[in-house]
Amino acid sequence: MNREQIFDFLLREIHTVVMANTDDDGKPVTCAIDIMDYDSQGIYFLTAKGKKFYDRLKKYPFISLTGIKGDSTMKRIAVSVQGNVRECGRDILNKLLERNKYMYDIYPTEQSQKNLTAFIIYEGHGEWFDLSKKPIDRFSFVFGGTTDVKSGYYIDENCTSCKKCLSVCPQRCIEIQENRAVINQTHCLHCGNCFEICPIGAIRRL
Repeated sequence: MNREQIFDFLLREIHTVVMANTDDDGKPVTCAIDIMDYDSQGIYFLTAKGKKFYDRLKKYPFISLTGIKGDSTMKRIAVSVQGNVRECGRDILNKLLERNKYMYDIYPTEQSQKNLTAFIIYEGHGEWFDLSKKPIDRFSFVFGGTTDVKSGYYIDENCTSCKKCLSVCPQRCIEIQENRAVINQTHCLHCGNCFEICPIGAIRRL
């Protein structure tokens, strides 16, 4: 699955996400926000200028969001995104309203739409996390020129193939390759069990 497919899933299958940014004390504040659209430039959403959310976006233009699809824990797919945001022009706002016509039920008149404004998440990174598969499926992505940053656990060249890490991996995603344990990052839960049990410290957390 590529980045465009993930954005499309976020728009059509999830649509409403929990979005967070920070207040003046550096504390996280969350709210429910609808994803309005996406394109090659990024992900679009709306808010109103009278909301405290708008004030936080203008002062601290960075957000984190997570959306979940699925009717039970073991059938759920989660998409998370973190990135920089900026306010867009009125032309973008009108296009987003036309694409999401239910917004006219919430803001039915031009006067009531006066304070609406559009934002774009124009650069950042994210993660796809699928619990419906066995083993689990996860991978990260970037957009807007952001450099991919590795995370999770990695086994270095000091590994002696003692196989203790294999015995504690809940997803069975560690295997021996050429006398060295290797973690399949696509299926790793990042639980840290392997890190804790390694007798020589050959497993690193990034």
